Amino acid sequence: MSAAAAPEAGRARFARDVREGLSRPQRELSPEYFYDDVGSALFEAICHLPEYGVTRAEERILAASAGEIAARAEGARLLIELGSGSGRKTVRVLEAFGRNGRMVYCPIDVSPSALERCRRDLEHLAVIRPVTASYLDGLRAALAERPPGRPVLVLFLGGTIGNFNPSSAVAFLERVRGLLAPGDLLLLGADLVKPAEVLLPAYDDPAGVTAAFNRNLLARINRELGGNFTLSRFAHEARYDAAHQRVEMHLRSLCRQDVEVPAAGLRFTLEEGETIWTESSYRFDLAGLTSMAAQAGFDPLAHWLDAGWPFALSLWRVGAVPPDHQARA
Repeated sequence: MSAAAAPEAGRARFARDVREGLSRPQRELSPEYFYDDVGSALFEAICHLPEYGVTRAEERILAASAGEIAARAEGARLLIELGSGSGRKTVRVLEAFGRNGRMVYCPIDVSPSALERCRRDLEHLAVIRPVTASYLDGLRAALAERPPGRPVLVLFLGGTIGNFNPSSAVAFLERVRGLLAPGDLLLLGADLVKPAEVLLPAYDDPAGVTAAFNRNLLARINRELGGNFTLSRFAHEARYDAAHQRVEMHLRSLCRQDVEVPAAGLRFTLEEGETIWTESSYRFDLAGLTSMAAQAGFDPLAHWLDAGWPFALSLWRVGAVPPDHQARA
């Protein structure tokens, strides 16, 4: 696909997903589309909020354990990060690998501005090969940088795996595993189960940054697909579903309103109180992470934990036998 064709293909996919999601009885939008340049900048701000402990917990683990992670991934000279943003957390890993030889680092993100910042800030630590793409398309492209005979280390940090429902998380990880080779490694960040009174303020902060992040999804539809959403007619809502151990984000319509999204061929009416479901963020325990690894065809090697804000980094190795073969054995 040519560079000129790629944005148009991405816009067509965005329009299709918006049409499908907003046509369902419970209207929904994929959190994948939060991260345009505006959304990525807002999320960077969220990471600094006192109520949002995920980023600081992960950074503490990396500060304490990057050397051990690098030792367990000895021989790797290609580091690929899914959804890198500005790559601020990856500094510790690159520094640890720098003791053993220069790395090639392929940050993957949909935000060109975040990738440019990543390149600028980290080029003294590694050879930077940014990839502007979705997770799997970016992974395919980045793997072309694999040095012969060397394992690859893939990072999927920030607890983003929690944005997938449990079956979709396994399916996604199976697809990642299918692109990798036996002996390759995945470092996965996952937020652990904690009380609702701790979680909910992280998704509904008093400064309103998360609310702006949530509403920007509608603003992006307006900008890119010609939508006519009026952002002031929507309230940001965070809910905790204890049965499924997840936080949900919704946008609740404050009045009855007609909406059009011309590029998606969509026209509909939102009733007062009706919501658009924009994100689910699941929490895990260590047993669940180990089970998910096995289902997706990975062998768990180690967990590193943060107790202040319960969070886990898990290192998995690609197993020699794909999970469908294991199931038949």
